[in-house]
Amino acid sequence: MGMKWRNWALPVAPLALVLLAVTGCKSTPDAQAKPTATPSTPVARVCAKPEPGPTRAPAGAVTVDPAVVGDLATKTRKNPAHTTFWLRPGKHRLEPDRYAQVIPKKGNRYLGAPGAVLDGRKVNQYAFGGTAPDVTIQHLTVQRFVAPHNEGVVNHDSADGWVIEHATIQHNSGAGLMAGARQQVRASCLRANGQYGMNAYKAADRIRDLVLEGNEIVGNNTDDWERREEGCGCTGGVKFWAVDGADVRGNWVHDNRGAGLWADTNNNDFRFEGNLLEDNDGAALIYETSYNAVIRENTIRRNNWVEGRTYADRGDNFPFATVYLSESGGEPRVPARTDKIEIYRNVLENNWSGITLWENADRFCNSPANTSSGDCTLLVEDTDRCERPAIATAPLYSDCRWKTQRVDIHHNRFVLDKAVVGCAVKCDRMAVLANYGTYPEWSPYQGERVAEAITREQHNRWHHNVYVGPWTFVAHDPSRVLDSGQWQSAPYQQDAGSTFRARDGD
Repeated sequence: MGMKWRNWALPVAPLALVLLAVTGCKSTPDAQAKPTATPSTPVARVCAKPEPGPTRAPAGAVTVDPAVVGDLATKTRKNPAHTTFWLRPGKHRLEPDRYAQVIPKKGNRYLGAPGAVLDGRKVNQYAFGGTAPDVTIQHLTVQRFVAPHNEGVVNHDSADGWVIEHATIQHNSGAGLMAGARQQVRASCLRANGQYGMNAYKAADRIRDLVLEGNEIVGNNTDDWERREEGCGCTGGVKFWAVDGADVRGNWVHDNRGAGLWADTNNNDFRFEGNLLEDNDGAALIYETSYNAVIRENTIRRNNWVEGRTYADRGDNFPFATVYLSESGGEPRVPARTDKIEIYRNVLENNWSGITLWENADRFCNSPANTSSGDCTLLVEDTDRCERPAIATAPLYSDCRWKTQRVDIHHNRFVLDKAVVGCAVKCDRMAVLANYGTYPEWSPYQGERVAEAITREQHNRWHHNVYVGPWTFVAHDPSRVLDSGQWQSAPYQQDAGSTFRARDGD
């Protein structure tokens, strides 16, 4: 799993304010012409002032005492499924054993009073684990647990149907939160966790119907895992793996080390709507080796300043993007609410570059250059089918690749002031490109085949956008840097109906 940006030389505030109406993925011309509804101020400022829980135990609830070490786990064991537990104000602790944790039963509800904290004391690895479905955690702070790398603290075992609401999950190692099918995470603070705010990953299974709404996701990846394991692709505010159906709306994703939101490997049917993505060190949004998504009405600003500048300072000419689509596109044969990737009515302001559509010609199912090791596309079940001689002919020639195709980018506003970003070059790119295929030696995608396909044949289109500032464009490969006139002319013919001006008011 994980991402390689490119591979030239391998062998390499209340909920009511944030809830957005969900409409059909295919926009009508009238809908496209409407003014944007992108957020200009934080839509989910929940960390500074979380909504408090009830000051008294609800009728029938079991009261949990912070003065008794392990009281929460003990009472969970002794009570039946569907029990509500009310945690008194104060710091609740588990037994001082690294594996001590709460194992909920089906339908349990954990409700924190104002000031209720479950504290792992940098001793316990997990807070809530097990496979019981339909567990609810509300108004509770969970902090200072030490989950191992790639593991999580809350819902450690990725059980299904959990609801996490008005919670604060902070200062933990690993991921603050794991995810299961039908999980809903609402109005919560995912802050300053060592690896991820949330890791939506379930071993040997896909996660279906995930909702992430109205959360503040801030300051995660404090342990800087990309530096510790270069190229691991294992960080971000939130990471999604093999999720089928996700609504990510009304979140404030900011100041994370690395990417803000990162969907990696066989995700499908995502909607990113009405989010404010700002001041993340890396890309605001990465959609990688995945399918079918709508990205609309988001405000995306001041992202990628750290990572983009780092690569530019090294002399790297790749167009490192703030919205980065890597081997991802629309695929009608994969069922979803849309059959393309549509990016529209967003505002991107003073980021390091804009949108890059990329395909690594050497990365495909069964290739040694596929960093999502062992995974094949959603169109081919048996990885071993993607080999010579069958891969050189239809249908496998097409189906063994994750393709950046059917991407429609329209009615967005792209603003760049280089003085604000603090750059002279390489922060002004919009791009559609691939590398020259070289590897492995049996690959049927060698040479310029993929570069030609992504640029001219796979229905990737910009149109009716507004550009403010000194934008340049990259097509086919990193050496082809174009001005707006060249970008709009043959053979590329991009951005029909778009406007270009040096500054606002021109």
